[in-house]
Amino acid sequence: MSPNDGTVAGTGEFRLIEAVTAGRKQPESTLLGPGDDAAVVATPDGRTVATTDVLVQGVHFRLDWSSAEQVGRKAVAVNLTDIAAMGARPTSVLMGFACPSDTETSLVAELTQGMWIEADRAGVGIVGGDMVRADQIVISVTALGDLGGREPVTRSGARPGDVVAVCGRLGWAAAGLAVLGRGFRSPVSVVNAQRCPEPDYEAGIRAADGGATSMIDVSDGLLSDLGHIATASGVGIDVRTADLDVSSRLTEVGTALGADPLKWVLTGGEDHAFAATFPAFADLPEGWSEIGVVTMPDSGVTVDGKRYGHDGGWQHWR
Repeated sequence: MSPNDGTVAGTGEFRLIEAVTAGRKQPESTLLGPGDDAAVVATPDGRTVATTDVLVQGVHFRLDWSSAEQVGRKAVAVNLTDIAAMGARPTSVLMGFACPSDTETSLVAELTQGMWIEADRAGVGIVGGDMVRADQIVISVTALGDLGGREPVTRSGARPGDVVAVCGRLGWAAAGLAVLGRGFRSPVSVVNAQRCPEPDYEAGIRAADGGATSMIDVSDGLLSDLGHIATASGVGIDVRTADLDVSSRLTEVGTALGADPLKWVLTGGEDHAFAATFPAFADLPEGWSEIGVVTMPDSGVTVDGKRYGHDGGWQHWR
């Protein structure tokens, strides 16, 4: 590759890193940002909440379906929702990025621009990372968060009699995936839900302050993720379909594709909404709505009192 040929090989590692980090705004919690051997981030609470997700081209995203900016935003969002689901406030992001040597520098710039946009939306900084060569594009993001004096809201605190509630849209990303899979690009609102989630990062903190006994980010499907709470807490969970929001737009798409929109709501992943349990008769925080109840110990997840007859959500290697 010749210098300045528009590829990452021609640009070079260090010039590329400088190009995607120079002049970027950092929050007050970033004491030392990109450019040294490691970042320094303030932890006022004295504890750090940490999570990592990996996105692989062709598995988690397709650049013929999504723009590079949307992929970058999604890579950050899927991590920050995990932080928020612990009842913590996201503070910082570290990025690992791998790509072929002939990848256009402009694509990397667009992708990292998306990452900075989503980080800024959440009020966090991208404080460091690494870039390497690989046969396909791989994005690894580590997110850090601060509990602000709260106890973490785990998956293991649900108790029989608690109510089950959700915050955020469900089924939209799965509907968008179905639309894209049929070769269509509209309705845009549904397709964009698959391309780039828009989580409410404050929802987890509102839930924690509102007394949530357990919580999870809905990434693999509502039933699947509620199953993680049920298993960790040793309880059962029953979901009431009458209380689920099946949008008229999802119904329209389902009719057009011959699909059941309720199945998207129950099993579709990648919406990155939140599900939590709260004590019975608790006043639910703003944006949260009740959809079910925690039942007898070790009774699994049911829908309207019965076992659901379809797969509950996404699993890798299946």
